[in-house]
Amino acid sequence: MEISLSRPTDFHALGDRWRALEARTACSFFQSWTWTGCLAEERFSDPVLLEASVAGETVALALFNRRRGLRDTLWLGESGDKTLDSPFIEHNGLLLASDTPPDVTVACLRAARRAPIDRAHPWLSRRLMLSGVDDRTLTAARRLGAVRLRRSLPAPFVDLARMRREGRDYLDGLSANTRYQLRRSDREYAAAGPLTVRRAATAAEAHAWLDDLATLHQATWVRRGAAGAFGNPFFGRFQHRLIDRGFGRGEIDVLLVSAGERCVGYLYNFQFRGRVMAYQSGFAYADLDPHLKPGLTSHHQVIRFCSGFGRDSYDFLAGDDRYKLSLAGGRTPLHWLEVGSGGSPAAALRAVFLALRGGDGRLGRRSGGPERPGVREFYTCLNRGQSSMVKLLMK
Repeated sequence: MEISLSRPTDFHALGDRWRALEARTACSFFQSWTWTGCLAEERFSDPVLLEASVAGETVALALFNRRRGLRDTLWLGESGDKTLDSPFIEHNGLLLASDTPPDVTVACLRAARRAPIDRAHPWLSRRLMLSGVDDRTLTAARRLGAVRLRRSLPAPFVDLARMRREGRDYLDGLSANTRYQLRRSDREYAAAGPLTVRRAATAAEAHAWLDDLATLHQATWVRRGAAGAFGNPFFGRFQHRLIDRGFGRGEIDVLLVSAGERCVGYLYNFQFRGRVMAYQSGFAYADLDPHLKPGLTSHHQVIRFCSGFGRDSYDFLAGDDRYKLSLAGGRTPLHWLEVGSGGSPAAALRAVFLALRGGDGRLGRRSGGPERPGVREFYTCLNRGQSSMVKLLMK
């Protein structure tokens, strides 16, 4: 297997290659070119492409963004900029051909840390930031050494395919309290007219409904004292561009749940290979009877709608929110981790010191050469943990 790192300049050509491999993988929507390629030139300001091939055939691709510093950091599928990463990525990972053995993931992550980019070797191994990855990626990363697990979250889901196979009604798998709240809310809404779910029929309608969703979403979160996802203009621009890219492919659903003429709420979902991902929502909370639960009713109706179209699962995505755990029957763990954190600041500076010394580990001399000025002072400060060692690094 050959693994290389390069700096892509033609994102259109990369998209063609990405789609070709995507067809041979079991990837998620967040690993597809619809998502990865959305505003790629803007999000990946210093892109690094990893490619692994066997006998000339590509078996793995990954697109990182590099953040430069004393030690470079590569962000998988992200920019490393909070504003540009506000479209939250989940079910992330390397794009791998199906049936690829776990050792390929390990080899690719190792190369991402140490392999040259355009023939330039890093003088320190790179740090990797991997957000929203699965257990397989976490296990592979741990084989490389220092891994800092920043957080882990469940991604609750409903197994629609299993539910249909077993002939069960969706409500049968929920707690008595959740069933009661759903039935009461649905009944109260139905007094205004039958509950219906409509999918935006055209891209233009999807754009308009996303704007309506954003208005409801922002009203709810601002009322709670939060900024709301659409408070960041880039977030809304990204989602509208995503509709342009994915609606015609059947990968974007904007859904309106109504009770007669009354709007209950909107759901903005991704639909990819039988898997529905509930990504964003806006619910009509104003002047509600306390028995009305627009969020619960909207998800309940859309889950039934998706099952009726033969979808395999309904994924609430990462989070341990009470409503997600109440409505779901299973969970997939997702992890946010840092590979190659280097441990303590002193350990990182020792690595710098050894790199400056040529890696021989001997204090003050380079393979028998003369002592370098300032090296002993550097080492003394290093052990004492004094801030002056930063100044020495700049000499």
